[in-house]
Amino acid sequence: MSLFTEENLEWFLEKFRSFGPLPGILLTFLKSFIPPLPTALIVGVNAAVYGFWPGFIYSWLGLVSGCLVTFLVVRKISSSRYLDKWASKPKVQKGMRWIQRNGFSYVFILGILPVGPFVAVNMAAGIARMHIQSYLLAVTLGKGIMVFSVSFVGANFADFLEQPLLLLGVLAVVIVLLWLSRKVEAYILRGSDELHKTAEVSSD
Repeated sequence: MSLFTEENLEWFLEKFRSFGPLPGILLTFLKSFIPPLPTALIVGVNAAVYGFWPGFIYSWLGLVSGCLVTFLVVRKISSSRYLDKWASKPKVQKGMRWIQRNGFSYVFILGILPVGPFVAVNMAAGIARMHIQSYLLAVTLGKGIMVFSVSFVGANFADFLEQPLLLLGVLAVVIVLLWLSRKVEAYILRGSDELHKTAEVSSD
C-alpha cells in the first residue's frame, strides 16, 4: 500500500491519460475489492488530474459500480449452503433484520464517510438481501455526496479555513438530501410491495 502515494497516483493517471477516464474510474472501482486503498486521496488526485467536474464524475462512477458489483455478487451467493448456515445464527439473524429495516440509512450514512471498510457494508447489505433499488439509491447518493465534498473541500481548502460557515452549508445540504432520499426510498419500497402483493394475488 506504500505505493499509493499522491505522487505515484498522479504519475499513473498522467501516464495512462491516453485511455481517457478509464484509469481514474479503475482506481476508485478497485476500492470495493481492496479496502486499504486511500479513498480520499484517490478522489482528490482524480480531481487534480482530470479537473473538478470530470474527476468527480469518474470517481463517483468507479465507486458506485464497484459497490454495486460487490453487492450483487454477495446477494447472488447469499443462498449458498455455507452462507445460509452462517446466516441462520441468532445474532446474525438479528443483525440482518436490523439491516433490512434500516438498510437505506445504513448504506447512505456510511457511504458518506470517506474512510472505513465499506466493502463490509456492501456484503452485509447483500447477505440481508436488501432491495436492489433502495441499495442503489443509497450508495449513489451517499458516494455522490462524499466524492463531491472531498473534491470540493480539496479544491477550496483555503476558503474553508477563512470562512468556516461554508462547511455548515455543506452539512445543511447533506441533511436536506438525506431527508429527500428517505422520501424517495419510501416511495420505491411502497411500489415494490404493491407489485409483490399483485404477483401473489395473480399466482393464487
